[in-house]
Amino acid sequence: MRTISSYRAAARMITAIGVVSLVAACSGTGGTGGATGAASSGAAGYPEQNITIIVPFSAGGPTDTVTRLIAEPMAAKLGTQVVVQNVEGAGGTVGAGEVARAEADGYSVLMHHIGMSTAPALYQNLGYKPLEDFEMIGLVTEVPMTIVARKDFQPTSLKDLVTYVKANADKVTLANAGIGAASHLCGLLFQTAAGVKLQEVPYEGTGPALTDLVGGQVDFMCDQTTNTSGQISAGEVKAYAVTTPERVKTMPDLPTTTEAGLPGLQVSVWHGLYVPKGTPQEVVQKLTEALKVALTDQKVIDQMAKLGTAPVSAEDATPQAHRAKLEEQIATWSKVIADAGVKAS
Repeated sequence: MRTISSYRAAARMITAIGVVSLVAACSGTGGTGGATGAASSGAAGYPEQNITIIVPFSAGGPTDTVTRLIAEPMAAKLGTQVVVQNVEGAGGTVGAGEVARAEADGYSVLMHHIGMSTAPALYQNLGYKPLEDFEMIGLVTEVPMTIVARKDFQPTSLKDLVTYVKANADKVTLANAGIGAASHLCGLLFQTAAGVKLQEVPYEGTGPALTDLVGGQVDFMCDQTTNTSGQISAGEVKAYAVTTPERVKTMPDLPTTTEAGLPGLQVSVWHGLYVPKGTPQEVVQKLTEALKVALTDQKVIDQMAKLGTAPVSAEDATPQAHRAKLEEQIATWSKVIADAGVKAS
């Protein structure tokens, strides 16, 4: 896939710089092990060893890509290596749970997306409480979503799409990357805004879902610009709209959902950094300062722009703004998910 290749190219670029050590898979030597010794030194000398950022999704995906983009400038500011470790499973809850149980010393950090706010409603036996078991470092970016279809799909506009799916609800297939994925959540909002219930086709990740969409095996889906911008620019899929109040600069001809006639569909995939509850505030402050430096790095800005997104403002890259966002999003998604009657096993 074109976008997966771009993710891996970005990761290789960062690795080549040699400032940050990146680990693409769970190797058993990540952030949860070996941190106890460093904790005894206290927060004053932090950091005194490598820092691990756990990504609770696969390598090459949008959350992984965003993490690797900010890892190098954060490492330079902190004066240590930052290792990116992928711990997959259960819609991101495995990796998040691992960090929630880690030593509260600042050496185990979590990068998570909107799924941090949806997990409490989706999982009945969630092993952690997002608002109680973590300290927030700051928000990182908000990625727009796009509504895309196989390139030979009949509807030519978003209004046409709504009309068509209502008339053919028993035939149209709506793909997503699995329960709780950003594409699944956006799909739920689309159905609510359009007033229709469609046949959903879940996949094990966005990669295979987009592959089948390009191949014409499914009709349409809603997913992040970091996943779809490559296919849109190459003409491999038909794009209807972006789900944000403003148009995306890298796709100026693509209307917003409001402009296209579906104002009830607005969603973006926000990302934030977390550490275990009880992490010393001095450590949290150092991580927040490093995040702010990373988000003003021109390489990060340029690479994010190519993926259809941008760093958040300095005001949003704070624990306070991050917590407020998480609280608001938990309340919002709890209602959406309850109304849809969706539960993850």
